[in-house]
Amino acid sequence: ALRGIKTLDVRMNKHCENAIEINKFLSSLEMIDTIYWPGRKSHKNHKIANKQMKKFGAMLSFTLKNNSFDDAIKIISNTKLFKLAESLGGVESLISHPASMTHASIPKEEREKNNLSDSLIRVSIGIEDSEDLINDLKQAFDNIK
Repeated sequence: ALRGIKTLDVRMNKHCENAIEINKFLSSLEMIDTIYWPGRKSHKNHKIANKQMKKFGAMLSFTLKNNSFDDAIKIISNTKLFKLAESLGGVESLISHPASMTHASIPKEEREKNNLSDSLIRVSIGIEDSEDLINDLKQAFDNIK
């Protein structure tokens, strides 16, 4: 634990810097509907997060305009650097699809009532090179065009 604490600040800065770049990339894609990340001024809790945080963390999620369950599965299945996992992450970047993973046992109607759409994808951004992460997402999105 002591060894990890010594590098925590450096790691968290890299996580957050990468999240900024991933947010920019996702914002540029026409197929993205909504991005949930408190660093976005449009996020409903942005003002509170801005008061409470120096940076906005490295966990974000997004939905597709077509709300396609199948397209979301294709995206998460085609990443190479983002590992498919039901976790908040560590130094490595993770990707998950709640509708088919963590919340699969909840009926679709209940998921939708709680704003958990079929296309919601969650990413936990790691400390890899942001360009590598963006290129990985690009190629995963290219598989659904």
